[in-house]
Amino acid sequence: MREIAYDNYFWQESGIRLRAMKIEDSEVQYHNRFDTDARRLVDYEVELPPTSEECNKFAETFANFAPGTGRLMFTIESLEGENIGSLNINGIDERNGTFGIGMQVDRDYRGKGYGTSAMIILLRYAFLERRLNKFNVSIFDGNIGSSTMLKKLGCKQEGIRRQVIYTNGKYVDEIFFGLTKDEFIESQNIQL
Repeated sequence: MREIAYDNYFWQESGIRLRAMKIEDSEVQYHNRFDTDARRLVDYEVELPPTSEECNKFAETFANFAPGTGRLMFTIESLEGENIGSLNINGIDERNGTFGIGMQVDRDYRGKGYGTSAMIILLRYAFLERRLNKFNVSIFDGNIGSSTMLKKLGCKQEGIRRQVIYTNGKYVDEIFFGLTKDEFIESQNIQL
């Protein structure tokens, strides 16, 4: 098989590459389900103890960009092929041009810019290839890592719903962020 030349590859940015989720990624999904703090930030709740069967079914459902799931699931990997985490585009509303993105970076790779690089790739795809216009996301108050990353990407805080998420014995605020195509192009200095 010929060696792949990645030097002009759309799905690569600053030391990471996105690829389709594979069924084999279920092992990493299973491992990451034991990171309760991170999972709470993703799903706003403490999940029941993970099972390998549930993680296998999840990977089977979303592997290879399976149609009809409402999500495009990607694996984030290093340029050496190490699985760094997962990322998905979801909630696409073609009529209004809106979408969301969900992500979890493995604990060993956090704080190194990999999540930001993965988001740049997926935002570039959504805005410049899919003709979508507005990225919407919410986090709960205290999610410093996601808040910092979203602001770095150019997202604007659009609102707060006070005390609507119950987690870890207390009610916390849900904070809404958004980013338009024009704001993304400007924040990333993209020349069209």
